[in-house]
Amino acid sequence: MSVFATVPAQAETQPRARPGEERCAALDAYRGLIMLLLVSSGFGFRSVASQPWLSWLAVQFDHVPWEGAVFWDMIQPAFMFIVGVAMPFALARRVDQGAGGRQLWAHVSLRALRLVLLSQILMCISANRLHFQLINVLSQIAFTYFLCFAIMQLRLRYQFVAAAAILAGHWLLFVLFPGPDGAFSRTDNIGAVIDRAWLGRNYPGYYVTINFLCSTVTTLSGAWAGMLLRSGLAQRVKIFGLAQAAAGCFAAGLLLGLWNPVVKRLWTVSFTFYSAGWVLLLMLVLYWLMDVRGYRRFAFPLTVVGMNSIFIYSLEQVLRGWINRALGVFTGNFSFIGALAPLAQSCAVLLVMWSLCYWLYRRRIFFKL
Repeated sequence: MSVFATVPAQAETQPRARPGEERCAALDAYRGLIMLLLVSSGFGFRSVASQPWLSWLAVQFDHVPWEGAVFWDMIQPAFMFIVGVAMPFALARRVDQGAGGRQLWAHVSLRALRLVLLSQILMCISANRLHFQLINVLSQIAFTYFLCFAIMQLRLRYQFVAAAAILAGHWLLFVLFPGPDGAFSRTDNIGAVIDRAWLGRNYPGYYVTINFLCSTVTTLSGAWAGMLLRSGLAQRVKIFGLAQAAAGCFAAGLLLGLWNPVVKRLWTVSFTFYSAGWVLLLMLVLYWLMDVRGYRRFAFPLTVVGMNSIFIYSLEQVLRGWINRALGVFTGNFSFIGALAPLAQSCAVLLVMWSLCYWLYRRRIFFKL
């Protein structure tokens, strides 16, 4: 087994990256965009859903009750996809610095453990009590990150086989053990049964721990995109590859949705494909704008956040409420502007958090796990 099998597996079909292509400008911007949306709760649009002229937009910033998907349902898949995109770049740098197989496994294992630990700390602080859970985005990323790395040790064609096996296994698990209301019901699906068996409870919102199975494929799809972007192939080939993958995922998600419902809270197979189509499309747009066309100035505010995503995520989880209250003393929560006050207040809070990221960026201070 190779020390870092992703590189030789990739080399079967793709030449190694040329000098200067070891960093994808679109990646930090993508990460920053998702983090800005996440920590601002969609810039506050959810809070103006009662306004008839904004309700059509506000509905895009709240999860659907069960089946279907809107823009807000794409945020977590995008986050997990980005983790995957970064993996070939970050792990290859470690190999170039002399890391061997044991060092890479140790790094990945410890990072996954730190993500789980941080997620528990943040959730306990947020809930103001001890609160064990594994559906928080950081915990789910920890599982998918570790599993994705393990799968990346295989040759590329076997990575595809592993992804297919995970998706098929997830589907069969739900179909073979349906609840009284059906395989993909809210309360008695196999994921909910498993959580009640080992946790003694179910999570609010009908989320289930085993979401990490299919979301591993989301992260893996990001890793494949990262391999493509890191390669020395022509940019037009990379663009075509991303476009082709996005179109294929859209088609697969919509087609499979006829039998396997699109449910983000269970991360069903159809949702895995459908969401992959959207996140690949956004990757394509940002890559074309920034790395192909060279339009990078517009993305600077995104990059500032993208390079300190762990910091701003933790800041939002712990101090967003305090920042909001403190600002409200001086802004009056913008009540003087009427219906748009929640939007203005959310943006003001976001500006404070962005400014702290900018202060760190100027001093080259980046928090990593």
